[in-house]
Amino acid sequence: MKKLMLLSTVFLMSLAVSAQPDHKISPHDTVSTKNIKVTYGRPYKKGRVIFGGLQKYGEVWRCGADEATEITFAKDGTFGGKAIKAGSYTLFVIPNEKSWTIIINGDPHFWGTQYEEHKAKDVLHVDVPVKNLGSVVDQLTIHFAGHDMIIEWDKTGVSIPVSF
Repeated sequence: MKKLMLLSTVFLMSLAVSAQPDHKISPHDTVSTKNIKVTYGRPYKKGRVIFGGLQKYGEVWRCGADEATEITFAKDGTFGGKAIKAGSYTLFVIPNEKSWTIIINGDPHFWGTQYEEHKAKDVLHVDVPVKNLGSVVDQLTIHFAGHDMIIEWDKTGVSIPVSF
């Protein structure tokens, strides 16, 4: 009887654990080059006004969905013209109409909306100009082109120069 109760308990606990929801709402992706890797949630536009609407100008944004966007540098280099040490960080953005402030934070593992609690660990801030894209990018996209990391969503894009 004890064995049966123990097996039943283990079975019910395993069902409860497997039924826990995955808190990731958006698809996730990892993009990389030889020296940089970015892991982020990729929300869709879904007909919404993104910058200046869903994401207010002048407010910190996690540059993705769900947990904070993680950026890892394989070796020391520059990001937006500023020195960055090898390691894992989080990536945040303060979007404005004409420029974005890109933030690299030294705490690589936390839920994306908790920036204020980790603000003291900012490693660098870089201002980059906004480019108005000719067409709509429906899903947040981060990619690399030449020596730049590109972030695009809706009709907005920015380019951050990187070098090693």
